[in-house]
Amino acid sequence: MSHKLQALLIAAVLGVSTLGLAACDSNDGPAEEAGESLDNATDNAGDAMGDAADNTSDAMDNAADETSDAMDNAGDEMDDATDDHSN
Repeated sequence: MSHKLQALLIAAVLGVSTLGLAACDSNDGPAEEAGESLDNATDNAGDAMGDAADNTSDAMDNAADETSDAMDNAGDEMDDATDDHSN
């Protein structure tokens, strides 16, 4: 077989293969659809975990602020109590 004929045959096979692959993109099979569903579920789970982490961080910040405020108030009350007894 000559090199030109061989190259032409290879080009024809690659061209037909490319067209076949392009046709597959428009008609997703069950495995492709399942893969896309799994990708979407994974993305949604990641987003939910990120949201939960943000909410937990916010709750911890709020709890720390409330604890700090309570400690400040307790310290103020102790100062007031000792001031009242020292007079």
